[in-house]
Amino acid sequence: MLDYGKEAVRYDASRGGEPRAVAAAAAVLSLLPAGARTLLDVACGTGSVTRRLAARPGLRVVGVDAAYGMARMAADRVPGAIVLGDSRSLPFRDGAFDAASAVWLLHLLSDPDEAAAVVGECARVLRPGGVLVVTVDKAASHNVGSDIDAVLAGRPVRSPVDAAARVEGYAGAYGLTRVGRARFPGHGQGRSPRSTVEDLRRGWFTSIPPDSPLAGRFARRLAELPDQEVRRPDPEFTLLAFHKPPA
Repeated sequence: MLDYGKEAVRYDASRGGEPRAVAAAAAVLSLLPAGARTLLDVACGTGSVTRRLAARPGLRVVGVDAAYGMARMAADRVPGAIVLGDSRSLPFRDGAFDAASAVWLLHLLSDPDEAAAVVGECARVLRPGGVLVVTVDKAASHNVGSDIDAVLAGRPVRSPVDAAARVEGYAGAYGLTRVGRARFPGHGQGRSPRSTVEDLRRGWFTSIPPDSPLAGRFARRLAELPDQEVRRPDPEFTLLAFHKPPA
């Protein structure tokens, strides 16, 4: 897995920057209940999305991230609203927030139990009647049917812990019911052959060790594709919203 503390400096530029953040925040906000006044942005990263969420009038947003480098950048963007903390053990009281969001988080976790624990913590800090918004099927979203995807089709893949059906199961175990869905474009995240090789070498593909012979074989095949610098179509990401029943 990438070291997200070290990745913080290049994170935004390599992942679509402000256009992607604007699209993500708009999609999250579209799923919040009209009366929401407080929102916890779990795994807020550099705060690019958090800042856009906090711009909604009447909404107080708190961000939390476990990587110091990420949290420090977020704190510059949303002063006084960022906390260093683990999503598996959130440093907030029960029922503290009207809503919670976890964008591009669950796919990073090692197994379903860990993902379920994060969903459980989000459910715990929601007030009765609150809403949790999470991204699902992250890896699948990047498959846009390009020649790059054809090359990568033979790579080893793990069963995604953020598959929509699985996430719905985690949520249901904590009494949350699905109430909404939204999609948004991953601006600037379309892959080029050259950028995909760089991602291989950085450990972006968690099932392929960066310095392994397997990574080398994929890199050579990618280097044979045409238009090495041309990015293929952007992915489209999916959000699901889950409601915590009233007390």
